[in-house]
Amino acid sequence: MKNYREYISRLVILFIGLTIAHLGVTLFLLSDLGADPFNVLIQGLRQQSENAGWNLTHGTVHMAVSFLIILILLIVDRHYVKAGTLICMFCGGPIIDFFSWLLQSLNIGGAGLPVKIPVLVLGCVILAFGMTVVIRSEAGTGPNDLVAVVISEKSGIRFGITRVATDALFVLIGFLLGGKVGIGTIICAFLVGVVADFFMPRSASLVRGILSKLAGKE
Repeated sequence: MKNYREYISRLVILFIGLTIAHLGVTLFLLSDLGADPFNVLIQGLRQQSENAGWNLTHGTVHMAVSFLIILILLIVDRHYVKAGTLICMFCGGPIIDFFSWLLQSLNIGGAGLPVKIPVLVLGCVILAFGMTVVIRSEAGTGPNDLVAVVISEKSGIRFGITRVATDALFVLIGFLLGGKVGIGTIICAFLVGVVADFFMPRSASLVRGILSKLAGKE
């Protein structure tokens, strides 16, 4: 029963982290300065699918790539694929929709660069913090974040460095395939990993503290 309660607690922590992360994603999107690195890759793949005569939506391509990542991990090392991975896959979109509705009155997209860039940077910082909470919950991680997590753990290279490298690779491949790159894309690619490196040990301590307090109440 104790392990069951801890597992549920970890899933709740994951969902809180996911919500925080997607608040950051929403601020990033509302700044309207370019897509995030992974979505530049999705844009490029969608462009190539259109060139091949396939009428696929952005969401369809995103889901297909996510499932492909999960499939590869199930073959390579299935312990990375957990219930939280599916929660991240299916709940991210609705959370972004909710925050977009909540913040639409701010009209961030109609503001100038002196407003947009700070909002974008704030979004990246919030995204990085939420992402590290999700990772440290150890209940699962979204497919696109798992790429950096797996490479980091398998290679022994710090997560921040790995995240910057994978984001830069997503941008490069996406751009070559026809995805659109903006100043926000570049800022996101080189900022999120660095900030995540700062938050990673702090998020680990935060999660341990929450679980310890919950265990003490049993």
